[in-house]
Amino acid sequence: MRAEYEMVRLRDTIRERMPMPTAADYIENVRKYAKNADEAVVGKIVRHLGIALQRRDSSLVSASDPAELERVREKWLKKKLQLTQSDDKLDAAIQEVATVMKEERAKQRVTFYYLLAEKFGKLKDL
Repeated sequence: MRAEYEMVRLRDTIRERMPMPTAADYIENVRKYAKNADEAVVGKIVRHLGIALQRRDSSLVSASDPAELERVREKWLKKKLQLTQSDDKLDAAIQEVATVMKEERAKQRVTFYYLLAEKFGKLKDL
């Protein structure tokens, strides 16, 4: 039991030392797809995603995982961006962004979300 406690304490200590990601960590990747990307908007997406960006798995979008794409639609497009289009239209937009980013096996969540917000004209609303 004590060993488990020590492992949890060590994990929490490591997390405390990890710096939170910033827009500067993602702007280069975003600008590969959106040449005039606004670093302030990227920063807002980074702040929205927060601690999720500290884990590699949650900082990426798996375009081949239907559950992941549903999460993007429900949590980002509908909840955060407050889009009301049909699921089919939203799913088509997600697939379009996935196609644009097809060269990258590891699709950065910040970039994916930025491109979706740009597609729907929602960058100014973030």
